[in-house]
Amino acid sequence: MGLGSTAKRVQKLADLAEQLYTKVNEMRAEVNEMRETVSATDARVGELETELAEQRALVEALARERGIDPGEATADVDPAEAGADADPGATGPGAGTADRTDGTGDANAGDAGAGTGPNGD
Repeated sequence: MGLGSTAKRVQKLADLAEQLYTKVNEMRAEVNEMRETVSATDARVGELETELAEQRALVEALARERGIDPGEATADVDPAEAGADADPGATGPGAGTADRTDGTGDANAGDAGAGTGPNGD
């Protein structure tokens, strides 16, 4: 009776070892996929950083061309707050800003007669 019981235990251990081996191989494959994803993401982040630097240089050049000091224009912007109030889906200049000129959020609200003659005609 001791021999049959030992054979069952050995079989259980062999089954468990096989399951563990399979699981380790699955995890190895997942780790390799994750490494590839991280590598691709790192490359993309590098590309985006390069694009951002190029865009920043262009915006600064345009600002200087128009007589605006880029450093002065961004001096009072808190980087932590700049992203906090912005709408992630908004695009264009001033996107995500609620208070533009008169507190209404409409940059042209105070310019009802803009573009008309001196008498509002």
